Amino acid sequence: MKILLPFHLQKVGAGFPSPATDYVEDDIDLNTHLIKNIPSTFLIRVQGKSMNKVGIHNDDLLVVDRSLNPKNFSTVVVNFNEELVVKTFIKEKDQSFLTSGSKEIKDKINLTENPEITIWGVVTYVIHAL
Repeated sequence: MKILLPFHLQKVGAGFPSPATDYVEDDIDLNTHLIKNIPSTFLIRVQGKSMNKVGIHNDDLLVVDRSLNPKNFSTVVVNFNEELVVKTFIKEKDQSFLTSGSKEIKDKINLTENPEITIWGVVTYVIHAL
């Protein structure tokens, strides 16, 4: 589905205000900016607070691409006991771990020791209200 939103020509400053112009450059389709591989991309709503430390909050929308391989410190969605959960992927030497943002070794889930846990997709964007 293509939804076009107005795209403002002038950039917004993050400091002191500048004179605003009311010129609209063109319509923009957010799909072209948020989705690189349409057939493998899904939106998933977050439930819970375990990822607050990394900026993912309850009710956020995640844009998840199932065609990507995770890189070190990627945010991923994993299938854990037939439930999808969001975690941080960490690669250390020859081992891979999942964490909820904690750096404590006791809080890491070792993927080598838990082969039933599979990476479902890589989070590419987080959408949340301010």
